[in-house]
Amino acid sequence: MSEVQPTVSVVVPCRNERPHIEAFLASLLSQEDPPGGFEIIIADGLSSDGTRDVLARAASQDSRLRIIDNPERIVSTGLNRAIAAARGGVVVRADAHTEYAQDYLRQCHAVLEQTGAENVGGPWIAAGRGYVSRAIAAAFQSPFGSGGAHAHDPGYEGPVDTVYLGCWRREYLQKIGGFDEQLIRNQDDELNLRICRTGGTVWQCPRIRSRYFVRGSLAALFKQYVQYGYWKVRVVQKHRLPASLRQLVPAAFVFSLLFLSILSLVARPAQIALASVAAAYFVCNIGASVLTAARSQWIVLPVLPLVFSCYHVGYGVGFLRGIVDVVFLGRGASAKMSALTR
Repeated sequence: MSEVQPTVSVVVPCRNERPHIEAFLASLLSQEDPPGGFEIIIADGLSSDGTRDVLARAASQDSRLRIIDNPERIVSTGLNRAIAAARGGVVVRADAHTEYAQDYLRQCHAVLEQTGAENVGGPWIAAGRGYVSRAIAAAFQSPFGSGGAHAHDPGYEGPVDTVYLGCWRREYLQKIGGFDEQLIRNQDDELNLRICRTGGTVWQCPRIRSRYFVRGSLAALFKQYVQYGYWKVRVVQKHRLPASLRQLVPAAFVFSLLFLSILSLVARPAQIALASVAAAYFVCNIGASVLTAARSQWIVLPVLPLVFSCYHVGYGVGFLRGIVDVVFLGRGASAKMSALTR
């Protein structure tokens, strides 16, 4: 008897996710079946913290779960390896830092069929565990933190420039070349940019529900957004244009602070301009922090200004460093920046 082929293949890049992996697996393995059923393919990047043992035990108990190796240990190669091993006609990306509504896969499949879009997904909803993490999650949903991106709007339905995770027809995903393995970060954004620039549609639907668990400290958040900013430069270099002008604002802000700080050493007007820029950001930051705390929980208000600063300054610093490496020094990603993600 021939083996039944699942309709949906869930692909997951994973490395050293021991604190999250059990809750993640429970969330995925309890999914309602989409028409034709599903399989889960986890590309493990040589985990050394016990994650692989948990995965192996789960795979021995549930035939829907398969584990493959991802020796390159980066997200894009793991995704491409999992896609190559997929048997389903529909591919859904999942992430170990996320928990999913029970109908997540079924809704992904349904929205893909109903819209005819090339990629569909749900809004990027953040959650936190612990005081600082809850503040980071609250800021994540704020327009001041996200630049007004539709992907952070829980109620928005329609075309977007990028969407959280994603769901594609496997044939289409392979046709456009899968994920760019030169990118350590921002491979999702780059793929969605490629889809949009070739006439495809990326669609967001609130029926596709999940919760993304953010970093737990300001240091980890700052490091994450330095990486995002840095790798965004590689995406802009590849496509010659950013997906949205909002992606340039943090770098412009950080550059203006650096430029005016240097110029203010010799020019009085630069001192006034620097003070004006800093004061304007301070006022906007405090105002956004108050509004965000009012919408979420007041207890996180004291740390929200620092959280917003980590988002903006971290991204801006990473973007400027990327410009220096790629444009002025004419080199690829630095080994140090690559190592930060491993």
